[in-house]
Amino acid sequence: MNGKILALADLAKRADEIRSNDGRLVLTNGCFDLLHVGHVRYLQQAAKLGDFLLVAINGDESVRALKGEGRPLNRAEDRAEVLAALACVDLVTIFSEVRATRVIEATKPSVYVKGGDYTIASLDSEETAALKKVGAEIRTLPLVPGQSTSSLVDKIRS
Repeated sequence: MNGKILALADLAKRADEIRSNDGRLVLTNGCFDLLHVGHVRYLQQAAKLGDFLLVAINGDESVRALKGEGRPLNRAEDRAEVLAALACVDLVTIFSEVRATRVIEATKPSVYVKGGDYTIASLDSEETAALKKVGAEIRTLPLVPGQSTSSLVDKIRS
């Protein structure tokens, strides 16, 4: 397995090390089912907001709960490996819940990043409470127009 892919317990220790060395951990999360240029540009921008970029990906069951039957198209382990191969991504973890609250609480990121399809007001209230508790800065980054996994899936299916 790729050394960038960590279980949550190991990731929490790594996050503590980063903080103890005055590093800024940036956290983002999502399904990342079919990696496309919009994802890559978003992750590259997110990485510039700190010293280490952690990408937490939803496990297969939570992707199904969020996106519906027929998703994910790729297993969580495969999605994690693809993300870990990107130079801008330092750490990857898979979480089974629909929300990333446990990852936020365990890693205590300096910065939490979501795509422009979210606003601070539209973030899940449980995640927002965890982010406030750990003192994370919340940032949104613009989407790349015309780039989405859902549109790719629709295109493939038609």
